[in-house]
Formats: sequence, structure tokens, C-alpha cells
Amino acid sequence: MENKAIDLLVHHIGVLVTMRGKDEPRTGRDMAEVGVVEHGAVAIRDGKIFAVGQEEEVRAQIASMAVKQELDAQGRLVAPGLIDPHTHLVHGGSREHELSLKLKGVPYLEILAQGGGILSTVRATRTASEEALYEKAKKSLDQMLLYGATTVEAKSGYGLRLEDELKQLRVAKRLDENHPVDVVSTFMGAHAVPEEYMGRSTEYVDLVIHEMLPEVKRQGLAEFCDVFCEHGVFSVEESRRILSAAKANGFGLKIHADEIEPMGGAQLAGELGCISAEHLLAATDEGLEAMREAGVIAVCLPATSFNLRLTSHARARAMIDMGVPVALSTDYNPGSSPTESLQLVMTLGCLNLGMTPEEVLTAMTINAAHAIGRADTVGSLEVGKQADLVIYDAHNLAYLPYHFGVNHVDTVVKNGKVVVAGGRLTAD
Repeated sequence: MENKAIDLLVHHIGVLVTMRGKDEPRTGRDMAEVGVVEHGAVAIRDGKIFAVGQEEEVRAQIASMAVKQELDAQGRLVAPGLIDPHTHLVHGGSREHELSLKLKGVPYLEILAQGGGILSTVRATRTASEEALYEKAKKSLDQMLLYGATTVEAKSGYGLRLEDELKQLRVAKRLDENHPVDVVSTFMGAHAVPEEYMGRSTEYVDLVIHEMLPEVKRQGLAEFCDVFCEHGVFSVEESRRILSAAKANGFGLKIHADEIEPMGGAQLAGELGCISAEHLLAATDEGLEAMREAGVIAVCLPATSFNLRLTSHARARAMIDMGVPVALSTDYNPGSSPTESLQLVMTLGCLNLGMTPEEVLTAMTINAAHAIGRADTVGSLEVGKQADLVIYDAHNLAYLPYHFGVNHVDTVVKNGKVVVAGGRLTAD
């Protein structure tokens, strides 16, 4: 039997963070257990991890095998590729003109009611060509990769009519096929009630249920369905109708829940068994308990509350203490969180959510992988998983959120291939 060669050996790792040891999302004290190995190495073959651990042990395992390429980590920090489980990657236009409104204290829902916010982006997305949307989203995806993200979820929701929702989802699919970063698609036709359906939300909900969901499923363009359950957007009952129909069509379920007002979205997430509930700034203890009992992952978005200049943030510390699994994400979008940097979110997770650096990295790797149904392939450095890892220009984990406002990524390996080297893209 042929003894195949090792394609890439990453060695001379000062601190190797593996996230090994759990098949389920991490909760409570386990979120601080990140599987640190000092003086580590990772051997990669056929795009997957062949061996991982202390360098002495890894070299012993591969002693009889040829090594095609070696990558010297120079004593630096190596960790799993970051996972961004909540983004609105594909959209037209931008909304920097709303900054002055925010500075004047105009609330987000009032901007939306004035035809701004999501509806402004809907108009821009509808008029943009598919190719223009692709190039714009590719630029953002390049930035995410440069900042260490190797898997990204992408929601639709800026079309709000069938042809434009499909257009967004086709772009996300093309990016998944053509870009080094893996893109997981979520259909979010229930992101807002479009202007042409104002005052007729029930009719729009029927459109989402009876026309959009079946066609998205037929074309195989999305894995999950999300809905914005919020005052002035979709009620709990409307959200229940949409998500129940999505479940019947075979979609995994997500929900924007209790972002601004305690609507009961977190309870609904527990009731329906959503894989994740997102935002949760106003979630009650009862809602969080319902999520805990159902194993729903809380995806917290501290860059959004920061950008909206809110004085309160998602209660990640309380969530962790009560046993709710927590993930973190950029919520990259053109309005409330126009950033592609998960490293900024690291700092905000520590400073505004009260999480430790270890909990933050757990929330951006293995728990984020669970939040998009990918924990069997990514989120930790374990034998048999995809070889997605990042070499940071840092010597310990705490340095990443501590030294903020810069990009610490030196090298990114995706599916066993070096796609970022010296802080620059190597793949087109």
C-alpha cells in the first residue's frame, strides 16, 4: 500500500490552539477550554489534518512519509480558521449617509420607517446587476479572508421579491464555488416588509411561504431560513408561520430575535428548535432558558450594538453562566455593522460583552461552526477535519483582542493550501 506524502507541515508553532475535545457546542466553563498545545505542529494531507499536537509527536507519526512543503510558524500563535456565522454579505450600495442620523440619535427602527435602513439597501440591491453584486461581495469576502475568516454564512434579504432574493443567493453560491472561503447560504426573504407591501404584511408573509421558500428549495440555493422577529418588522406569530413552513420545506432554522424589544423571539427559537438565535440584546431570562433547554446557539453581534451606539449589549456573560452556547459574528451589513473584521469583534466581545479571550475564540471557531451546521468539518484542528488554520503575528491568544485596530493575520491555510501569506492574498 502506497505511503502517501504529507502535503504541508506547519511546524515551530509556539502556541497551538486546537479546540479539540467536544462534539457538541461548548457551554459554561468549557468555553474557556481551548486545547492549547505548546511547541506544536500540524501535518496536512489531501486538504485535511493528518496529525496535530506537539511537534515531536507529529514528526514521529509522519517519520516514514515524505513532506512536500514545510511552513515555519516562527514560534507564533496558530489557531483554527475563524468562522463568521451571521453576515449579510451580498448587497448593493452602502449607507454612510445614515451616519449623521445616528449621530443625531434617530433610532434604527425610525430610520427604517422613513424608508431608510434595510429598505434603502433593498432598492440598491434590486437595481444592481448580478455581476456587480458578485464583485462587491467578493471584495468583502477577500477582506474577511485577510482577517482570518475561512467559513462565512451569507443571508439574502435585500431583494424581498423572488427574482432578487434568488439573485442574491446565486451570487453567494458562485462565491462558495469560486472563492477560497466556504460560504453557507441562508434565505432571509423575511428581513423586512417591502415598500410595495406596506400595511399588508400578511400578504407578504404568504408570498414568502407559498412562493419564495419552495422555489429557493427547488433550486437548492440555501440551507437555512432566517426571519427578523421584531416590533415593526415581523411579529412572533408571523415568524412562527414562516419558520414552520421553512422547516416543512427542509430548511434549518435561524431567527433574528429580541434585538431591540423583548418580543419573545428567543422563546420561539427554543419552541421551534432553531439551530441559532441572533442578536438577543433584549432577550429575557425566560427566553434564554428556553434556548438553553433546546440547545439553541446564541449568536451575539457586539459590533452592531457598538455601531448603533447602544449603552447595553447582549448578555453573553449571563448566557455562558447559565449554560447557553455562545457564538460571535460580525453581522457584516451596510447599515448597522459595516465591518468585515472578526478581529474587531474579538475586542468588542471582551470589552463590551465581558468574555475572556478563550471564550471569544471558542465563540468564533467551534461554536460558530455548530451555529451553521459545519462542526463536523471545521471549527477545530482535529485529525480528519478540513485543514483550515491561521498563523497570527502574535505569541499568545490574549494579544489578539488586546492590541486592537490592526490585522494580526500573517498566514491563512484553507483546505490545506496557503491562501494568505505575509498578510496578502495568494489566491485570486
